[in-house]
Amino acid sequence: MSGTNIDVKKSSVPTESPPNRWKSFRTEIDNLFERFDDVFQFPSIPRLFKSEPSVQTFFEFNAPAVDVVEDDSAYKITAELPGLSEKDIEVSLAGNTLVLKGEKQQEREEKDKNYHISERSYGSFQRLFRLPEGVDSDKVDANFAKGVLTITLPKTAEAKQQQRKIAIKTV
Repeated sequence: MSGTNIDVKKSSVPTESPPNRWKSFRTEIDNLFERFDDVFQFPSIPRLFKSEPSVQTFFEFNAPAVDVVEDDSAYKITAELPGLSEKDIEVSLAGNTLVLKGEKQQEREEKDKNYHISERSYGSFQRLFRLPEGVDSDKVDANFAKGVLTITLPKTAEAKQQQRKIAIKTV
């Protein structure tokens, strides 16, 4: 895979997200679904990561949607970030929280004999993910290629050993 490797910065200071007017509504909905999920005691991947989107929007630039996938060796978070370059993106770890930040600045200027148009738009986003147990935080890796950011969160050896396949029996 060709692309640009993005440095994952570590911070000892927990990052706080800015206030979000939809947070309480989302929390209530999440709690409603968790009450039903608790009957089976199986946490979903989104519940493991406890994603907390935090958005500062100007000119309709929103926090990107992400995909979270788990395999035997790692969790992978991918985010499509069209129009951004690796210098516009920051990935960091603060304790057990992964922080994804980005900022987009667009400028357009058009000149003609009878008119002059100059438009600028700016926007930033921040996404926070609480890491599940068993992630080797020293080996977290981030790559950016063709507008897609891929963050790989490798599992520790202990976490890999705890996994086992359950045989399905027919009756």
